[in-house]
Amino acid sequence: MAYWLIKSEPNVYSFDQLIKDKTTVWDGVRNYAARNNLRAMKKGEQAYFYHSNEGLAIVGIAKVSKEAFQDPGTENPNWVAIEIKAYKKLKRPVTLASMKANPKLINMGIIKIGRISVSQVSEEEWNEILQMSETPNA
Repeated sequence: MAYWLIKSEPNVYSFDQLIKDKTTVWDGVRNYAARNNLRAMKKGEQAYFYHSNEGLAIVGIAKVSKEAFQDPGTENPNWVAIEIKAYKKLKRPVTLASMKANPKLINMGIIKIGRISVSQVSEEEWNEILQMSETPNA
């Protein structure tokens, strides 16, 4: 199973809103690398939900509930969307600063290619972030 990270500005769509909505279509991605990651995502896989611009932290976990389909926001067949559902809120957010300070996370997409909105996360990175979310002052 692969792991992922998806980004959204909380004033546009927050993790708390996903919890209220239960599911949402993850659309509007217009970056080829991020699009390819959307295409690779499989039903049941988990994704960290990262708040960008405000908060700058991973705040929750979503699950892919529907694999890639035509993005409803465009007729261009090159762009896809997925459906996600809320899985769980992290005990404590994991900030970008704390991820950058952790040598085990140096190769994460969010650190190496900060602007990519959908990136793959290795199992080791996934587990490290999960541990950081449960450890005070990590």
